[in-house]
Amino acid sequence: MTIETTTLGVMALITIMTLVTLITRFGGVFVMSFVRINPRVESFINTMASSVLIAIIVPMAVAGDPGALAALVATAVAMLVLHKPLPAIAIGLLAAATVRYWL
Repeated sequence: MTIETTTLGVMALITIMTLVTLITRFGGVFVMSFVRINPRVESFINTMASSVLIAIIVPMAVAGDPGALAALVATAVAMLVLHKPLPAIAIGLLAAATVRYWL
């Protein structure tokens, strides 16, 4: 199945992606409402979140451009210093933008 890249096709793709995202997010909450959260399940959830994050970051660090590497390093250092994710993410974005602007 193909969808043309006209305005209507792009809007259809955005709508489909939105629906899939909403279904998976609400579906996850619905399924987890039947699971009793004990220390083992909580540990699994925390570990899974870290695994997903690392699966996204490592390929970017290995094969990414200098901007991606600068963002990764700046975010990691800021997180270690500040212990707050939002400012660390902002610093990483600024680092990537700065490196990409100058290179």
